[in-house]
Amino acid sequence: MLELTPAESWQLLAGVTLGRIVFTQHAMPAIRPVNHLVDDQAIIIRSHLGSAITARTGVRDGIVVCYEADELDPVRHTGWSVIATGMARLVHDPAAVSRYKQLLEPWATGRMDYVIAIKPQIITGIRLLE
Repeated sequence: MLELTPAESWQLLAGVTLGRIVFTQHAMPAIRPVNHLVDDQAIIIRSHLGSAITARTGVRDGIVVCYEADELDPVRHTGWSVIATGMARLVHDPAAVSRYKQLLEPWATGRMDYVIAIKPQIITGIRLLE
């Protein structure tokens, strides 16, 4: 196993489109798969009004979350994993919301009118080698 630098972690994270967001719901950990894009060292996801993550990120200061993405080969036992920890907040700037809606098509069907930006304070990664 090899630890990745923050720059390597960002590069790998930007190279994939699917990850998992971890947050607290009813005092317990909750995990949701989401697709993302990376923009200026922020992880951008989209969500809808009734989602648990939208309700929590709408509070004034946002919430602490972890975001994890990986690319693993279960046969060769190789690959990488990146974990980013930081604050998630709703994006309120209309121009930014419009831009992200054009750049990021959600995998889930239905209206995804909310944009969430995760600004990691910590980003770590590992590479699994043969």
